[in-house]
Amino acid sequence: MAAPSSETPAEPAARPSAVSAAATPSEPPAQFLAGPSTEPSSAGTPAEPAARPSAKPTTDRAAEGSVEPPAGPRAETPDVPPHGPRSEAAADQHPHGPDTPSNHQASAASGEHRAHADTHDGHHEQSGTGGRRARGKGRPPRRAPEQPRGGLLMGRPFGVPVYVAPSWFLVAALITWVFGGQLDRVLPELGAARYLVSLFFAVAFYASVLIHELAHTVAALRFKLPVRRIQLQFFGGVSEIEKEAETPGREFWLAFVGPLLSLALAGVFYLAMQPVEPGTVPGVLLAGLMISNLIVAVFNLLPGLPLDGGRMLRAVVWKITGKPMSGTVAAAWVGRALAVSVLIGLPLLTQSGALGAGAEDSVGMDTVTDALLAAILAAIIWTGAGNSLRMARLREHLPELRARTLTRRAVPVETHTPLSEALRRANDAGARALVVVDAHGEPLSLVREAAIVGVPEHRRPWVAVSGLAQDLTDGMRVSAELAGEDLLDVLRATPATEYLVVEETGEIYGVLSAADVERAFVKAMARPN
Repeated sequence: MAAPSSETPAEPAARPSAVSAAATPSEPPAQFLAGPSTEPSSAGTPAEPAARPSAKPTTDRAAEGSVEPPAGPRAETPDVPPHGPRSEAAADQHPHGPDTPSNHQASAASGEHRAHADTHDGHHEQSGTGGRRARGKGRPPRRAPEQPRGGLLMGRPFGVPVYVAPSWFLVAALITWVFGGQLDRVLPELGAARYLVSLFFAVAFYASVLIHELAHTVAALRFKLPVRRIQLQFFGGVSEIEKEAETPGREFWLAFVGPLLSLALAGVFYLAMQPVEPGTVPGVLLAGLMISNLIVAVFNLLPGLPLDGGRMLRAVVWKITGKPMSGTVAAAWVGRALAVSVLIGLPLLTQSGALGAGAEDSVGMDTVTDALLAAILAAIIWTGAGNSLRMARLREHLPELRARTLTRRAVPVETHTPLSEALRRANDAGARALVVVDAHGEPLSLVREAAIVGVPEHRRPWVAVSGLAQDLTDGMRVSAELAGEDLLDVLRATPATEYLVVEETGEIYGVLSAADVERAFVKAMARPN
């Protein structure tokens, strides 16, 4: 739970009858909405509380009497959802396959969304970045249920949805074709039926990959780490774990259980081969499953991110140095070196016959195919290592995103206040946001910045602020104490362009712009480690 900013906290906003000239900052007022939004409040300077209107709005009634009703065009601009990291920012995805890098990672954003991209560039430490959630009116809503996505839903073992991505059908067809060619040489009497046997092998192989992923899932649930989903795709499987392991020991075991189970499956298939005749369909299938699971285990044990072995190396360095980031950096650079080694070494090994005499003929590979496969694997490993570094940086900087320090000072205005008058009050108070309130000072809606910009200056005296406002929902009330992943979770749950920031007492603190959060996030990510 993130503590409130150590800087001098902003005083809570007074009630609608307490505004005075003393509430106006001594510094020159910022021009309200004169152009693109300026930088949000610096991390060290909390936003001032919302300015309150006097008991009677200061609108010049005589002027209002001569003003025609707000009949001008309403500059309705569709809301733009906040663009933040997607915890995508966030997912501890562990791609595992025959040649698939296995990564437990994220979200931070959310994170890392929050999906620990299984390039475990370190599962986003999303558990320690959130602030206290506001009670009462400031209480954020429960996260909206996630719509099924990621392919065809196959089931929910242990409560975790398992999806089959469309790309799986492509690789299944490829495996069926390649393995069918092998069967034609070993069991020519099968004829066209060999492709049915090959299809069975492809399904059985990916069932093994699913078991590998379920091992990560069970370990994560055992450590009380939520798992968003498992996805079977072109290069294996992905387990999206939403949080990072709290200790290096847990990180090590979370990564190790996948290859360990693949080794165990290889052993089971080997034992099952013993009583079976080698030249039969069962013998060939069991041999193929044994070898493929062995390859999955060995490949994922290579000591570089985003593979499981890289996560294990990260845990060891984390344990020695006491710094998760040091472990991530070391494992990521080893992963990049591994990518270069695969790019250069795999074609050389194939051509030299080190992978077995006649390996090229039996698998149907030529030099171009070898180079292409090596390039794909190297790109996966290199990209995963880079993602791991970025996600680690995200986890380090997420706590800097605080609702309190990013909030814009707001001016409460009543429903029928002309836009020009509302902007005048905001400029006088040095505020950069407008909150529409009722006669008792209770917030009703937020005036959207995009809508204001769309109203020509000569029309602003004729347009009421209510025509440019978006009604408040529970999800648009954000606690001033929220920070990091918790803040991003709330914004993702209710996409909007502006949010009302409130104290735990329910008093208005100001308005949080999704654009300000995005800029602060990008700025933090660009900062060198």
